[in-house]
Formats: sequence, C-alpha cells, structure tokens
Amino acid sequence: MSDLYTERGGLVALGPELVRLMDLLDERFRGWAEECGATPMLFPAVIGTADLASIDYFDNFPQLALMTAPLKLPAQKVEDGAALPPERLGASAYGLASAACYNVYLHHRSATLAGPRHVTTVAKCFRNEDHYDGLRRLHGFTMREIVCLGPREAVLAHLAAFRPKVVEFAARLGLELAVQPASDPFFEKGGGRALLAQLFPVKEEFVHGGDLAIGSLNFHRNFFGERCGISLADGGPAFTGCVAFGLERWIAALLETHANIDDILERVAGAAS
Repeated sequence: MSDLYTERGGLVALGPELVRLMDLLDERFRGWAEECGATPMLFPAVIGTADLASIDYFDNFPQLALMTAPLKLPAQKVEDGAALPPERLGASAYGLASAACYNVYLHHRSATLAGPRHVTTVAKCFRNEDHYDGLRRLHGFTMREIVCLGPREAVLAHLAAFRPKVVEFAARLGLELAVQPASDPFFEKGGGRALLAQLFPVKEEFVHGGDLAIGSLNFHRNFFGERCGISLADGGPAFTGCVAFGLERWIAALLETHANIDDILERVAGAAS
C-alpha cells in the first residue's frame, strides 16, 4: 500500500486518496454528532500534567503516556538517528493526549449541568504502544469522539443508540463487526467498581476480523464527574460516556477487505450520504 500511505515507526503519512477516505468517514461520524445535538469543539494536542494527574492518568495508563519537555539550553548537536537523553530535557508540564475525550471532561470542570450535554471533537492522539503495525496500531493517530455528559440514563441511551448505527454503517461498507466487551482501566482491578465492571460491561469494542478494534462504546459511570467536579442539577456527580472512532483503523479494515481504492471511496461516499 506504499502508493496510498507510508508508515515508519508508528507514524503515518496519508496520500490524497486516503485523505479523501478519512474525510468521508468523518463526515458520517460528524453527521451522527449533529443528529444528537453535539456541540463541535477542538482542543490543544497537549494536556497539563496536573490535569492528567487529577483523572488518575498516570496510575491507569503509565504504559501509554507520552510527555513533552523543553530542551535544556545551551542546545547541543544531536547525532543523526539518536534519541535525546533525559539529562538534556527539562521538567515536563504537558503530556500528549492519548484519547480525544479527556479534554472534554477537563473543559467542563466544576460545571453544573441542567440536563444532558453532547460534545464532539476530533484529535490527533499519541500512545507509547509496545509495537506498531501499519494503520492498525500507530504511535500517532486520529480519533473522533461523540461524548455525552449527564444523568446515567441519558448516557446509557446515548451509547445504546450508536451500537446498531455503527454495525449497520459498517455492513454497508462490506465490513463485518463483532461487538465485544473490553476492559476499562479507569476502574481499579481489586475494588467494588471492578466487580461492577464484570457484571455490567463499561466498554464495548467494534472488532473487525477478530482482532482489529476500529471503534468503541465507553461508559465511565461517574468517574470523570467525580474527578472533574461536574455536577447534575440535583448536586450529584455527572455520568459520562463516549463513542470513539479510530479513523486510520477504519481505513485499515477497508483496505484489508476491498482491493480497489476507487471501489472503497465509492462505497463510503454512498453510505455516508
């Protein structure tokens, strides 16, 4: 697929056909966001270290975290292909976002919600994975999310509405998806919340080909409501949930299923309209 994209070290450059394909896919997802009244927002690619700590990010995702740091001065020559040693870097005040929705919850810190609130955002996300695999698993990738904040019933209804939408849309593209429960690291493994997660799945993935998760439904209960001080009208913490789409992974699934890029573009254009 070198004529369509190039990938090196988990970083990908998309050619014009795949840029068009990504736009068409995201057009469909943005359309769903508009249908549920989601407010479009964009956020910085970095999140403050203190904000990440406030949502237990370093406890739950230390293996994924990628931090930024200033270069200590005076600058020195860097050998070709060499990584900067830690002694050349200053303290890190920001981390790269690994999911698009974190900034939504942090943006609503200390807010009181009169009713359900929907937000959609897209972000370049970055993860320190243990390996990379073409478009399937990238160091930097694009994530579209449609988020709901509000009462428990409203959040669950939001997620339930998307389950058939995503499966049906994928089927129109010739993709067979299995909806499978997955783990949610936001809940401590040995606590009462972990038991609840076993009894009532809090994360479901849309899996293609048995091993490629191209999207997910995530119910965080009141975790972010508590951590970010987001309240309901009755004073209790808000519940949150999000529908997430990994755009490069959708492209990977389509390229693995259909041989011809023109056919793929025609399929997606028809299904997205």
